[in-house]
Amino acid sequence: MKHLRACVPKLARLSRQSVVLASLIFLLFLVGCHRTTTNPRTVVMIIESSPNNLDLRQGTDAQSERVGGIIFDALVKKDQHYNLQPWLATRWEQLDALTLVIHLRDGVRFHNGRPLEAEDVAWTIRSMIDGTLITSKGGAFAAVDHVEVPDRLTLILRLKHPDAGLLFNMSDGLFGVVPRGSGRDFGLHPIGSGPFKFVSAVQDKEVIVARNPDYWAGAPKVDGIRFTVVPDAITSALELRKGSADLASNVLTFDMLHTLEQAPNLGIESASSSVVIYTNFNVHDPMLRDRRVRQAIAYATDRQAIVDAIWRGQAKLADTLLPAGHWAAAAPEELAQYPHDVNRAKKLLDEAGFPPGPGGIRLHITLKTSTDETTRLMAAVLQQQLRAAGIQLDLRAAEFGTFYADVTRGAFQMYALRWIGSNEDPDIFRYTYGSNAFPPKGANRGRYSNPKVDALLQAAAGETDQAKRREDYVEVQKILAVDMPGIPLWYPNNEVVHSKRIEGVKPEGSGTFDYLRSITIRP
Repeated sequence: MKHLRACVPKLARLSRQSVVLASLIFLLFLVGCHRTTTNPRTVVMIIESSPNNLDLRQGTDAQSERVGGIIFDALVKKDQHYNLQPWLATRWEQLDALTLVIHLRDGVRFHNGRPLEAEDVAWTIRSMIDGTLITSKGGAFAAVDHVEVPDRLTLILRLKHPDAGLLFNMSDGLFGVVPRGSGRDFGLHPIGSGPFKFVSAVQDKEVIVARNPDYWAGAPKVDGIRFTVVPDAITSALELRKGSADLASNVLTFDMLHTLEQAPNLGIESASSSVVIYTNFNVHDPMLRDRRVRQAIAYATDRQAIVDAIWRGQAKLADTLLPAGHWAAAAPEELAQYPHDVNRAKKLLDEAGFPPGPGGIRLHITLKTSTDETTRLMAAVLQQQLRAAGIQLDLRAAEFGTFYADVTRGAFQMYALRWIGSNEDPDIFRYTYGSNAFPPKGANRGRYSNPKVDALLQAAAGETDQAKRREDYVEVQKILAVDMPGIPLWYPNNEVVHSKRIEGVKPEGSGTFDYLRSITIRP
């Protein structure tokens, strides 16, 4: 508890400093409030970073999937329980373990007026697996041998091997149908069939989309959205407070949210989330290849203290990457647990050959993060917590594009990030920890490899009985909880701050921007 008492006051000071600074800025700039768009029916929404690639065949970061999710349509849509519902696909049939037939909705058109047909869906899938694109999302379709198009609204996927999670990989946020012929630069000016049309984008500044008046599922009620890039949380709070921005989803610290609750022009909507924040290890790094070191880091991390201090308790601890209550999630009692225990951490480090040196330091590790304010606060506290166990954690924060490039090419010892949407299907374990999912084929960025995990994942992918699939996935989670290639930390609540001129804001479980389809502006 001595360690906890030392940690939380420092965090509180950091948080209070942020709030005080934000308040001072508010006082200086409250006069002269103006919006950054002249059209009152255009909504200004703050995002922390530019989308990596608005082509959903290639974009894997949160902003790409969120913004891309309102430009493109997927074949199926997840409901609140992560069950798949019809969308562009009106129905589907699994004729046998290796044959999936998909029937498409008629009358859907791309933003350029072309009808969306089965050949477009076929091109979208083929381009991710035939070398047209180099994309980590291609691994999600590795089971597809070839695609047949018997008529303009029917698609047949012939598989090399069973893959029970294939349809999930064609759901909202993860998949968007592109016009046939779309190449590798398509993300620079994407053409989808979704509720909003792409207008323009300026790196590190903004993305502008406009209302699609002919959207098949009902046109949006606002004229457009300007996604303005504001990487600094204090500046984001200022823009919201003075009315220069209308919306911000999960971009502010909870101290800032607490302060903004008092603003008469703002409202805050909160909901539980499927998003999971985690840290990941490069398991081939000399300092981290011994799993006892990774376990020691887990024991030295006081997750509840961080949740209480940074998230003001508005987050739930995670034992797995899957959302709480997911049908395939292992129960806590089924998994190895790592309660905060500095002495246990020290013992494991001794066993791994890292005795204390000068100043009690046993080893140095670098943690890479984005410049997101909440993540930086978390990293600062984690640095102090690990120091109590003799681990010197050096922090390296970079703007998201640079940080993400380092992560995807394996240039890290340890990083902190979050999964959004992808972790709603148990295939996340193959995508992040399968031996055949090293980038660019997947997101196994730490190069973890375990033949038993691979075999279990393969068995689960081919199993149609959900109860049996769960058994395999639980075994995978048990192994990961011991090997510790990464640490699931917590599920933060979705917190959306909005101008009171905006109505109908309903946060989604995975933090998507789906509510932009139905929001209205007060007259």
